Amino acid sequence: MLVPLFEAKAQKEPGYQAAIDHAYTKYKDLKEGKNADYIKELATVDSNIYGIAIVTVDGKVYTKGNLDERVSIQSISKVFTLARVIEESGPRALAEKIGVDATGLRFNSIVAIELQKGKEINPLVNPGAIAAVSMVKGNDSVAKWKNILDTHNAFAGTKLKLNMPVYISEAGDNLRNQAIAHLLYAYGRLYFDPVQSTDVYTKQCAINVNAKDLAVMASTLANGGINPVTGEKVVSPETCAFTMGIMSTAGLYDDSGQWLYAVGLPGKSGVGGGIIAVCPGKFGIAVISPPLNEVGNSVKAQKTIFDIVKELDVNPYHVTPKKK
Repeated sequence: MLVPLFEAKAQKEPGYQAAIDHAYTKYKDLKEGKNADYIKELATVDSNIYGIAIVTVDGKVYTKGNLDERVSIQSISKVFTLARVIEESGPRALAEKIGVDATGLRFNSIVAIELQKGKEINPLVNPGAIAAVSMVKGNDSVAKWKNILDTHNAFAGTKLKLNMPVYISEAGDNLRNQAIAHLLYAYGRLYFDPVQSTDVYTKQCAINVNAKDLAVMASTLANGGINPVTGEKVVSPETCAFTMGIMSTAGLYDDSGQWLYAVGLPGKSGVGGGIIAVCPGKFGIAVISPPLNEVGNSVKAQKTIFDIVKELDVNPYHVTPKKK
């Protein structure tokens, strides 16, 4: 568990690269956690990959470690599909058709669907994420997938590719997600074919990214929907605000409360080993390190982001009182 430590006030502007360097040196030899293995391909990913990137809202890029290595984006993809749904259908439609409250149960819980008859399932856990895919504009699964991939490309400012071995591995073993989709469909809370919705969801989770890609994506949210590297408007500032609100409450699986308590920034993790965090109006940060803790969050990535946020003193809840 991360513990917020405010007793030593951070230097006001230590510099992004210095903060990254300090965290990298501190954690590069950490061996805690293990790769996800319930998706067979993830167990084979190099557990020594460790990449850090910060991208500021004025397009400056700071990095350290493995930037050439890519991993599958996994659940971090939920953030950007969620943003697309809000942009296309509006925040009210998302709240009414999916829900925005944390379920209080596991990220792939079927019980959560039964308890609410498919309501209030949250787009950052599997049932809500599959429902979000079903809401993405497109007349068929090909069009929906293109819309989702184009959205991720625009957020990243580059053309991202599908990790085919991961996709094949997940698609061959996603019976639980298929069951979730069919149950949602039975309750009228899935808005496209359940088999095809699950397949498109599986594809989005298998998009390949490195730490810089993820940091640009996070920075686009921090910059109110304009990619700070390409200058392209991806989504509106309002969409970013609603998206980050949900990230704050449900971004790190069962540890979402502990994350916000310690770090204070909207974040999202994926079992591929990545974590992003957004400092609104300032920067996006991403760390990739595949070994996970027991709830599916990268051990190194959590510790790294915590230390960097602390050194930069950007936790928005840490306020220095004004003196009269």
